[in-house]
Amino acid sequence: MKRPLCLHNKETPFEQRFQNLLRQAWHQRSWHVIVAEPGSGKTMGICDLRDEACRQAGMIGGRRYPVLAVTAPKNDPREAALGNHLWTALGMRARGRWSDRKYLLFELLGQYGVECVVIDDAHDLSMPHLIFLKELTDQLFLNFPSHPLGLCLVTAGRGASIPLKDVFDQPETMWMQFRRRLDGLHPYCRVASHTEGEVRAILLALEHIYRPSFPTLHLQQWTGSIYTWLTHPLLDPQKSGRALMDHVMKLVTTALKWSYAKAEDDLSSEHLEAAAEQLTVRRDKIHVIDTEQAKKEDESEKREAPEEPGKSKPKEKKEEKRGRKKRSPEEPEPLNPK
Repeated sequence: MKRPLCLHNKETPFEQRFQNLLRQAWHQRSWHVIVAEPGSGKTMGICDLRDEACRQAGMIGGRRYPVLAVTAPKNDPREAALGNHLWTALGMRARGRWSDRKYLLFELLGQYGVECVVIDDAHDLSMPHLIFLKELTDQLFLNFPSHPLGLCLVTAGRGASIPLKDVFDQPETMWMQFRRRLDGLHPYCRVASHTEGEVRAILLALEHIYRPSFPTLHLQQWTGSIYTWLTHPLLDPQKSGRALMDHVMKLVTTALKWSYAKAEDDLSSEHLEAAAEQLTVRRDKIHVIDTEQAKKEDESEKREAPEEPGKSKPKEKKEEKRGRKKRSPEEPEPLNPK
C-alpha cells in the first residue's frame, strides 16, 4: 500500500481551534499560554501557520518571518540557548559570542518583520528563558513602538493544571509585569481534542484519502466503536471523552495495513479490533526481535528436553520392582523361627 497524503491539519477540528487561537495572537499581537494534550497535533499546527504566514508575506522587499516558531531548549537553562534557537529560525548561523549577538538579534527581529513568536514545548522554559523573553519584547517595543510583538507559549499538559501559571502567579515585580501583558480575555487557553461527531468527520476525510487502495472503504460505520476504544481509560485517563488525533491515525492506519496485506477492499472488523487491542491493553507488550534460526533452535531444544524427574521414575526402581516376586494375598506370611 503506497503511503497516501496525510490528512491536512487544517481539516481537523482540533487544528481549526488551535490555529485560530494562534492566528488571533498574531493579528492582535496578544500574549497567551496555550495548553493541549500530548499527541493532539500542536507542532504540526504551528508549522502550518508559520508557512502560511511566510507565503502571505511574500519575498518583495526581502525575506520576512511574520510568525517565528521555535522549540524550547531542553536541559539548557541559559538565555543563550533560547537566543540561538531564535537566531537559527531566522536562517542565521550562531557564530561569535552571545553577548555580541544578543543585541543584534533584537534588530534582526525588527528587520525581518517578526510579528509573533510561538514557542513550542514552552513548559521546558527556565527562569532565564522567560526573563530573556521579557527583555526581548521590551527592547523591540522601544525600538519599534508601533510594532508590538505577539507571544504564544504552547505547552503540553493533561487535567486541570496549567503549566507556567504558578510561575506567573508569583508576587515579584518581574512576574507581575509578565502577567499584565497576557491577554485580558483569554490569558490561559486549553484546546480540547475531538468529540465523537468530530471523529466521524475525520473518518469521512480518511475514506477519500485511502479510496484508491480500498475501493469499498466505509470507515464511518465504525465511528461508535472507534470512539469507544479511543476513550478507553488507558488512552483517556482524565475521562475527558475526547479522542486524540494521534490515536485516531494509529488505530486506523494499523488496521488498514493489515487489511491491505490480505488484499481486502474494505476494513475488516477483525483487524480493527486487533489494532484497538494493540493500542490499549497490549501497548506495553515487549516484542523480542530475534533471528529465525535462534527461534528454531529454541523450539527443537524444547522438544528434545527430557521429562521432569518428579513425573518419571528412575530405571533402577523399575528394575527392582520387576525383579521382586509379587506375593499373592492368599499366601500366608512365613512363620517366625523364634
